[in-house]
Amino acid sequence: MPPAPLDDDRLTALGLFLEAHDGLQRRLEPQLAEHGLPPGEFEALLRLARTPGGRLRMSDLASQLRLSTSGASRLVDRLEQRGQAERVACPTDRRGAFAAVTAAGRRDVEAALVEHLELVNRWFCAVLDPEELSALTAALRKVRDVVHPGAAAGAVPDPPPEGGTDPAASPGRSRPSGPGQGRVRGR
Repeated sequence: MPPAPLDDDRLTALGLFLEAHDGLQRRLEPQLAEHGLPPGEFEALLRLARTPGGRLRMSDLASQLRLSTSGASRLVDRLEQRGQAERVACPTDRRGAFAAVTAAGRRDVEAALVEHLELVNRWFCAVLDPEELSALTAALRKVRDVVHPGAAAGAVPDPPPEGGTDPAASPGRSRPSGPGQGRVRGR
């Protein structure tokens, strides 16, 4: 006899994941605020700084940050106003543009990372032994690649969600494979 729906271990696993994410955000956000970096802007600068060449297509940045293209454009506008990022024309597509981290943006994110990494270690990494951290990272990447494949660099942007469908089975979906799964170093 299957467990009653309210006793389903899948609910427990997802609930623990969401509670852990929320708790980590509450522990990390005040430190970012001390550096004048709202979480979304820090995430954008971190992704740009960790990407080879320090730039991403605007559409890729939007997908990785779970933003609309206009939302990503407004975010990059704010970063440009502070001199932390710039738009660079795409040499092969006049309609396309890249968001690129500037030297000032890289300095700002690197300055925030010193204490940020200490907090990440204290509240996340040091809680797990190395094997657990490696297994968790692999498991999270596996889930991420199914529910948010557009987060991997160069991937096809996520389509609008469809209720009750299996995104991994969607036709025409490009899934990165091989070492690093096509992923830019990062989250």
